[in-house]
Amino acid sequence: MPFTFTNLEINGLVMVEPRVFPDDRGFFLESYKESDFARAGIPFRFVQDNHSRSIRNVIRGLHFQRPPRAQGKLVRVIRGKVWDVAVDIRKGSPTYRRWVGVELSEENKLMIFIPPGFAHGFVALTDDVHIMYKCTEEYDAALDGGIRWDDPDIGVAWPVKDPVVSDKDRVLPYLRELADL
Repeated sequence: MPFTFTNLEINGLVMVEPRVFPDDRGFFLESYKESDFARAGIPFRFVQDNHSRSIRNVIRGLHFQRPPRAQGKLVRVIRGKVWDVAVDIRKGSPTYRRWVGVELSEENKLMIFIPPGFAHGFVALTDDVHIMYKCTEEYDAALDGGIRWDDPDIGVAWPVKDPVVSDKDRVLPYLRELADL
């Protein structure tokens, strides 16, 4: 199997380590294989791929898409390094409002699977970051949602002092203000 799957401390979050085949020309890896992911308990079908570029200290998030088209994401960095965050926003979950942060980089080639029901965000830790993620649902502007990156009830410990945050993300609501999850 070309992947190692490791369950993280919140149910549903999975770290994915691809098997890398380096040689003097570079390297080769499989970044996704439906049958291996299904055997590992990730039976989702991915229908959209996104590519985002950010500069150092940019925080994007915390974003999610509401049901009935909540998105799961398979996130990987192809250039640079990020600290990637997933927040459990599944009401009734024993880990509701808890978050997990992991470092993803072009060097470690790790990926994280974030199932539907989580908010997602990241901070760019290097000058030029390219992040790609596969989504289990197509983007739907009518169901687009987000939570303030600095929500004190969640308490994400972002590893930057002066983040660059978009105007849109700066005015997102706090989780406690969202009744429609």
